[in-house]
Amino acid sequence: MNYAVILAGGRGERFWPLSRTQHPKQLLHLISKKTMLQETIDRIKGFIPVERTKVVTGENIRKAILRQVDYLKPENLIVEPAMKNTCAAVGVAAIHLRKTDPDATMVVLSSDHVIKPQEKLLKILEVGTKLAKEGEHLITIGITPTRAETAYGYIEFADLHESFDDIPVYSIKEFKEKPSRIVAQQYYYDRKHLWNSGMFIWSVSTILEALKKHMPDMYAELENYSKHVDTQNEDAAKEELYQSMESISIDFAVLEKADNALVIKGDMVWDDVGSWLALDRIKEKDKGHNVIVGMGRAMNTFETTIVNDSDGIIAALGVSDLVIVKTDDIVFVAHKTKVQDVRELLAEFSRDKELEKYI
Repeated sequence: MNYAVILAGGRGERFWPLSRTQHPKQLLHLISKKTMLQETIDRIKGFIPVERTKVVTGENIRKAILRQVDYLKPENLIVEPAMKNTCAAVGVAAIHLRKTDPDATMVVLSSDHVIKPQEKLLKILEVGTKLAKEGEHLITIGITPTRAETAYGYIEFADLHESFDDIPVYSIKEFKEKPSRIVAQQYYYDRKHLWNSGMFIWSVSTILEALKKHMPDMYAELENYSKHVDTQNEDAAKEELYQSMESISIDFAVLEKADNALVIKGDMVWDDVGSWLALDRIKEKDKGHNVIVGMGRAMNTFETTIVNDSDGIIAALGVSDLVIVKTDDIVFVAHKTKVQDVRELLAEFSRDKELEKYI
């Protein structure tokens, strides 16, 4: 059967100050009245029911998730004792699913994407799960670029593997890192490159075999952990596992080395909502091209994002190209060209005991 594995363990630092250690991006209402995590779960419920959905997350937000998404139960969560990147999260999820259903097919999704229309995504997932069941394929979803974007990784596709109605599936020539502006423009115009969405489909047996081949040490650690799943020693074994596992993405660890990877071309609206700049793409703007969320006013102000998550008002006069965010205890102001550097600011906070509480 098909199972959803939703990765929800990041901190979303680039959405600070709304995103905090105990209340990260996936629990924010950034694009609708639902949290990002709720949007993700609800988006696929018609294809994979909640009872076959696993959310991989951290202990710091376990209770918050169960409180906010009241139809999730503790057994829906796989709780990580530490953040060790996506390879660890995928590997542990695969071990748990194998225990439940050795023939399981995994649909791996992130908890912070905007995807429209929903019907197109579900059709792509249907194609991907069919391919995963028919052969030992590692399948990723690539998004047709709509701009020369430097914040995303890219996939250069090669020959057509198969086509299902209007959904083509290609072999992969090469994975590319986040490019410079000039290179991103080349990728956009050559129509041979897709955005790497970070969404994957494969059978449990295929991904574990790939880990055995490309990450043998991690695979051995996972197999040792599997002996303790659903026993009294599970938590202790998981702690030991996460102390030893390498922190590496599933892309670097497996996909870039694999010779059985395929990419489904996804012609749909997609955004990974990576920073405050994403709101420019997904929210309505006023006549000055400002995005205003919450109580705010802008006069003679242009291209500015205003987010007010507290009482009172944000009033902007005669400024441009800023991000202004107000919470109960923090006011954050940044130029749009510097908003990606917020992690450096938080690193500075972490070195000051008086400021640590604001992280």
